[in-house]
Amino acid sequence: MTVPDEGDVVTYEVRDGVAFVTLNRPDYRNAQNSVMTYALDAAFERAVEDDDVKVIVLAGNGKHFSAGHDIGTQGRDHHVHYDNKAVMWWDHVDKPGGDQRFAREMEVYLGMCRRWREIPKPTIAMIQGACIAGGLMLAWVCDLIVASDDAFFSDPVVRMGIPGVEYFAHPWMLGPRFAKEILFTGDRFTAQRAYEVGMVNRVVPREGLEQETLAIAGRIAAMPRFGLALTKKAVNQCEDQMGMRNGMDSVFGLHHFAHAHNAEIDTDPLGGMDAKSMAASARNSNEGAK
Repeated sequence: MTVPDEGDVVTYEVRDGVAFVTLNRPDYRNAQNSVMTYALDAAFERAVEDDDVKVIVLAGNGKHFSAGHDIGTQGRDHHVHYDNKAVMWWDHVDKPGGDQRFAREMEVYLGMCRRWREIPKPTIAMIQGACIAGGLMLAWVCDLIVASDDAFFSDPVVRMGIPGVEYFAHPWMLGPRFAKEILFTGDRFTAQRAYEVGMVNRVVPREGLEQETLAIAGRIAAMPRFGLALTKKAVNQCEDQMGMRNGMDSVFGLHHFAHAHNAEIDTDPLGGMDAKSMAASARNSNEGAK
């Protein structure tokens, strides 16, 4: 199956020492295929190696930041070989059974997100509209999150019978009880609620989102680069001492046990769900919660 050429699915721009890395599949609400994953990785690497870049902003073009992993567009490329970058497992193409899915998700989801979390320069996620499932993963690897007041968040993959997305940082990003609530229900939560539980640093009107993000980036950029890198590593190490990395490893195993269970009892490893059915289920759930 041929994957269509969509042009630059990630764009890169530097302004006053701030690198803007922007997801650029707005027609698909910036759903993440592998092309986008590797383009993101290349953009982050470019920003890290550029001494003139002090801060990295991760943004999404269009109305939404990211609707998550691509499970239904013409650009879905889970079957395509790419040169591994995280290299936490071998290549997935032509591997049998669960080895194929485990290998791919270890590379493009868990492995890449861990790689990006360790970028030595400060990163800020600038979020508007939808930030769903895999979108949360991209936001959570960033050091700060600035959200517009129209942003909303959710991880609805329990609808597939799967315990959350592959980069399972929920208890550390949201606290255990709220993490359970949003996973158990699949409900959306607002930017204001995300701010209240400590997931988001700022909530601003949509028209002021870029201005506020740039203002924060400017204050960070004035600090010593080496000191920032060490401080970032210090906080990340403390999170890992609080169990985040080990917890993520254990849940990744549960995640793939769920895929295998679905494949045995249902039509496919996603529990028979696709992008349309997931969206419809989420709409019905959120209407019922009002």
